Amino acid sequence: MKKLFIILLTCILLITFVGCSNNSNKKVVIASKPMTEQYIIAEILTQLIEGETDIKVEQKLGIGGGTSNIHPAMEKGEIDMYPEYSGTGWLFVLKQDLINDPQELYEAVKQEYSKEYQIKWLDLYGFNDTYALVINKEIADKYNINTYSDLAKYSKDLVFGAEYDFYERDDGYEGLKSVYNLDFGKKVELDIGLKYDAINSNKVDVINAFSTDAKLENTNLKVLIDDKNFFPSYFATTLVREETLEKYGELEGILNKLAGTISNEKMIEMNYEVEVEKKDPKVVAKEFLQEQGLLK
Repeated sequence: MKKLFIILLTCILLITFVGCSNNSNKKVVIASKPMTEQYIIAEILTQLIEGETDIKVEQKLGIGGGTSNIHPAMEKGEIDMYPEYSGTGWLFVLKQDLINDPQELYEAVKQEYSKEYQIKWLDLYGFNDTYALVINKEIADKYNINTYSDLAKYSKDLVFGAEYDFYERDDGYEGLKSVYNLDFGKKVELDIGLKYDAINSNKVDVINAFSTDAKLENTNLKVLIDDKNFFPSYFATTLVREETLEKYGELEGILNKLAGTISNEKMIEMNYEVEVEKKDPKVVAKEFLQEQGLLK
């Protein structure tokens, strides 16, 4: 009887050890670019995965070079997932010609990544971190300016400010001028870090920006609508190695709970909390997940 008890105890210990060993081996690596919103989203992904599964997350945050270094590491299997933008994948990685329609672009990049790299684009978060034109809200209200086409009608009376290379790029000022017939009364070259100071002090009326900039929160500024889709779409989502999704079948459904949950306004708000209010990205991520009912 004693011998049987010892055998049973040994079996239980072995099963427990194997189970613990298997759980400890369940791990994914999440990367991010060196950008505020990427740190926040990487934390959202981490907390969502660890909150809903027994998979452990290793973070590789703020990777220098961004996509140019993260993508090769994904191909090698050194990274399992990271947040990416549709325009970046299509234009920078796949080096394809611009597709103006956002949904068509997303479907195309999703298909090509699966075929070329066995990497899956999950459902979109909702926000589009693309280039934008930003105007003083008082001027926008005065002339009822909502779109780039509206802006063109009054551009000769306005002052535009941007960094030097924006004026030189085909997909910058010259392209905008051609597509929308913009003709600003005055153009000013600004240091990239001083653009918001310039428009907030009324030295310029319109600037170029990114549509999820933290400095767009709580300001007297308005982001105009690119009504002819001149700028590429940079809708964000999670990229995951297909091998990782096969290994952990529950992951795709869990990560796709983020679909449509992060608007441009919400991303601006979260960026503001980190950059201006100096909140920890972990705290901002946790608060977001709790708001969405995705974390207890």
